[in-house]
Amino acid sequence: MQCKEDIFMSNKTICLAVCALLVSGLITDSVTAQPEKGKATVAAITDAPRKLVAFYFHGDFRCDSCKKIEQYSREAVEKYFADQLKAGDLVFKVINMDRPENKHFINDYQLYTRSLVIAEFKGDTQLKWKNLTGVWNYLDDPEAFYDYVKTEIQTYLEST
Repeated sequence: MQCKEDIFMSNKTICLAVCALLVSGLITDSVTAQPEKGKATVAAITDAPRKLVAFYFHGDFRCDSCKKIEQYSREAVEKYFADQLKAGDLVFKVINMDRPENKHFINDYQLYTRSLVIAEFKGDTQLKWKNLTGVWNYLDDPEAFYDYVKTEIQTYLEST
């Protein structure tokens, strides 16, 4: 005759085994059912529209220089690329990289400070990107800042 502890352990073992099988089945289904993130078929890439994204990355603390970079970046994009913005060929996004859901951008774009990054996408696939570190050199000269951003974005737009 089995004691209560043996029956409990036997039931616990069975329960754990069933749970392990269920979890492994769910993991297998989710891995095989979904394509790799960031991977797309050749047809999807060639048929997808091309888009340029100007990301301004900031943190929770925002100094005057950081605010100025965001302001000048937005002004440059809106001043020189209004048509592309309206058409959806260019998007300006402000992202707080200190938020947990945005931490991946630090590695994705090798960020070490507040930055303006230009990234080119074809559909959901990123083709290339550039961190415009030169923005820090033009904080005291808005026109030079605008020209720098304009030149970098034009280079991406013309590289089709």
